[in-house]
Amino acid sequence: MTLFSLGSWPEARRIADVLRTETVGGVLLLGATIVALIWANSPWGNFYQDLSALRVGPAQWHLNLSLAAWAADGLLAIFFFVAGLELKREFVAGDLRDPRRAALPVAAAVGGMIAPALIFVAAGGEPRGWAVPTATDIAFALAVLAVISTHLPTALRTFLLTLAVVDDLLAIAVIAVFYTSGLHPLPLLCAAVGVAVFGLLVQRGRTAWWLLMPLAVTVWALTHASGIHATVAGVALAFTVPVNGPGGITLAGRFEHAWRPVSAGFAVPVFAFFASGVAVGGSAGTVTVAVVLALVLGKPLGITAATWLVQRFTRARLADGLSWWDVLGLGLLGGIGFTVSLLISELAFGSGSTLDDQAKLGVLTGSLLAALLATVVLRIRNRHYRRLRATEEADDDADGIPDIYQK
Repeated sequence: MTLFSLGSWPEARRIADVLRTETVGGVLLLGATIVALIWANSPWGNFYQDLSALRVGPAQWHLNLSLAAWAADGLLAIFFFVAGLELKREFVAGDLRDPRRAALPVAAAVGGMIAPALIFVAAGGEPRGWAVPTATDIAFALAVLAVISTHLPTALRTFLLTLAVVDDLLAIAVIAVFYTSGLHPLPLLCAAVGVAVFGLLVQRGRTAWWLLMPLAVTVWALTHASGIHATVAGVALAFTVPVNGPGGITLAGRFEHAWRPVSAGFAVPVFAFFASGVAVGGSAGTVTVAVVLALVLGKPLGITAATWLVQRFTRARLADGLSWWDVLGLGLLGGIGFTVSLLISELAFGSGSTLDDQAKLGVLTGSLLAALLATVVLRIRNRHYRRLRATEEADDDADGIPDIYQK
């Protein structure tokens, strides 16, 4: 087995389409974050806080939530719905249906979760916030790649995307298991019935928006009422969508194509706007330092160590032309934690609390440092990547499929 091998040409084309959307989303995410930080630390910071705390929604359905809560509980459900579609497609119809290909990103994601958690606790972070630095933000990571104009090989980009998707699954499992405030069985049972009905409809090809949308919203509301974080509903619904279809056209692919721009271009940037407006002055503390160390050191350590262990205990080897510097660069990119990290911070410490502000400042600082270090490493490798890209383009045939994918 070859680590970071190219995979199939159809998968490479699909990944390229995803990367373009996520890169644009990363730029919007960065813009929303900068606006929030400037606004929260300006003389009009109180207005920003008042806007975040503005409550809307029907109180009788327990949905009279602040705008910040609507962004975290509601809009991020769209983000996790898309992540769920991507995850199912990868493991059912993508290259990762092969267990040998799946082993590496899964192992790297697990390593990238364990090492930051251990470093966070060892550095004196509050134990209940151990999961804050464990997530990777793929949109921000790909935006960094776009900014530095690296010629990172497609195989490594695919690995980074898959790592982040598995990372999201682990994060949503952590949220469901460790950050459920109180479980109410009846709404949860009703939500499960709603998911089953949704799955039955999509499996039978009943995809009218006026049928699925109200049902999905109902499942989300029932999940919210059950005490489990409402974003879990997005993943549960996504897992019911079929990924195989006639002529290669899949319902999961159609849903993903329709909702990924909404997620990357609206849902996640709006959440970032409400979640990242931290008053910088006086926010730093022990939790801040612990999060920074976990992201900058823990993520690359965990990802690189897991990759080495896969090679050590299997017959796998790095693909030709790649080195462990490439793996380190990916590990540093994995340290760019944002969307899910900010969400877990709010769940662990309470939105707007002192520890929440400390953790969010750590997420912002650690992500920035990880991005800068990744830029240094990948720019050193940039000349090698450019040479690989030139070789690949020179191998193109008249059929439009690079020869390297037909070997």
